[in-house]
Amino acid sequence: MPPAVDLPAPPVPDGPVRRLPIAGHTLALSWSPEFCRSRRADPAQALQCGGRLGRFGFILHGLWPEGRGRQWPQWCPVRRMPDAATLRRHLCMTPSPALLTHEWAKHGSCMTASPQAYFARADALYARVRYPDMTALARRPGLDAGAVRAAFTRANPWLTPEAIRLLLGRDGALREVHLCLSRRFTPTRCPAANAGPGDQTPVRVTPP
Repeated sequence: MPPAVDLPAPPVPDGPVRRLPIAGHTLALSWSPEFCRSRRADPAQALQCGGRLGRFGFILHGLWPEGRGRQWPQWCPVRRMPDAATLRRHLCMTPSPALLTHEWAKHGSCMTASPQAYFARADALYARVRYPDMTALARRPGLDAGAVRAAFTRANPWLTPEAIRLLLGRDGALREVHLCLSRRFTPTRCPAANAGPGDQTPVRVTPP
């Protein structure tokens, strides 16, 4: 972990303010080997991809509040941004000060009154997840989305396959695993309109 963290610039909103009731949540886990496959020389991604802090597997992209239908709460007004100590404390979870700041401003601001409370909740959920043997999955011939979901439910008996959504690249590479959660942060079926690829969809896992 770096001895100090430079505060990133405040994020620029990429959409409108939406104050909506929270109907559920998404815990978005990013598979770092795939993210870093084309970014190892990118100075902006040095903490995650440069190797100086070690090699990452799944990192937390974010904890997102969900609404009903196709809209969700976002960019709620905030009076403060995360301080350097808060960002540094959570770099093992999300190794990017800029991403941490963005996630608080866009998503966390609609969930909690402070960045500390938001990241504490995200950290607790992230720490609960156990991961399957990703090296074995990367080597498995004929891997599909159903097999990935099954591997996650074996590692996490509290999950169900219906609560797991995969995000794949155009080449079928696993980019993220999204866990669909209720308002009380328990697993729930992902919305049918956003359930991700079907079980028979081929998946490629970038080796760790």
